[in-house]
Amino acid sequence: MELRHLRYLVATAEQGSFSAAARRLHVAQSAISEQLADLEQEIGVQLFTRSSRKTSLTVAGELFLDEARRILANAENAIDIARRADRGEIGTLRIGFFAGSIVVDFPRLISTFRNQHPGIRLSLVEMPPARQWPALVRGEIDIGFSRRLEPEFRSELASELIHQDPIVAIVPKGHPVAPGPVDLRDLAHEPFVLSSRDVSPSVFDKVIELCAEAGFSPRIASISSVWSSVVLMVQAGEGVALLPLNQQQTRARDLAFCPLKAKNAFVEFVMVWSPHHDNDLNRNFRKLARIHAASKLRT
Repeated sequence: MELRHLRYLVATAEQGSFSAAARRLHVAQSAISEQLADLEQEIGVQLFTRSSRKTSLTVAGELFLDEARRILANAENAIDIARRADRGEIGTLRIGFFAGSIVVDFPRLISTFRNQHPGIRLSLVEMPPARQWPALVRGEIDIGFSRRLEPEFRSELASELIHQDPIVAIVPKGHPVAPGPVDLRDLAHEPFVLSSRDVSPSVFDKVIELCAEAGFSPRIASISSVWSSVVLMVQAGEGVALLPLNQQQTRARDLAFCPLKAKNAFVEFVMVWSPHHDNDLNRNFRKLARIHAASKLRT
């Protein structure tokens, strides 16, 4: 049994004859008659009472008609769902992000996307940059907001620069270098609290690079896997830190967040995706994220 059998049956039942159904469907009358006879033979039930003047449904045919209409409606709905999903109008979008950007205001971005695409379910997954990249390769998330890709992922993933996040020196409020701008040579003898390279290689490498350019290697007092712990350790007197500036950090009122004099004191904040798993839904979100980030930079 195929969908065309059901379409022929519905048309014949509604038109009352094979000839009228044939005209409605733009097929030969013999094709409809033969196909419906095949359907009756296949299911072993007579669906029509045939006469020279009228073709009508049997009792079994009436009940079968109700189910046929339901099946055809479900088939049309399935086609519509598939087409809407292909256009990026419905589906699920999984977004990886990390706490650390001063540019992308996630609540407003997500709220705007949901208002514009009510048929899309958004799943937000907080994970550090180093975890996002393999998750994107495996198709576990669709889009990541991350740091610059490590070389091993650049052949498999695509990225787009959203912003350059400034690196600041985090020191106690009464520190001699506050409020900056800071020449890193003035911190050469300080103990440093660093963010783990396993979590964000680009931030760790940038700190080492900036210190090297200032003529010293940082004396590492402690390493933490999350930026909030780095800030807490500075508050506790463990040392000073270099981190990308973000709005959550500045709530620590006993600390100073000092700009650096170095012109290259920034790390890239990028949007990342896998070309192998790309679709219209992903592209629609990326387009909005670009607009959103650009508008935030202008404010």
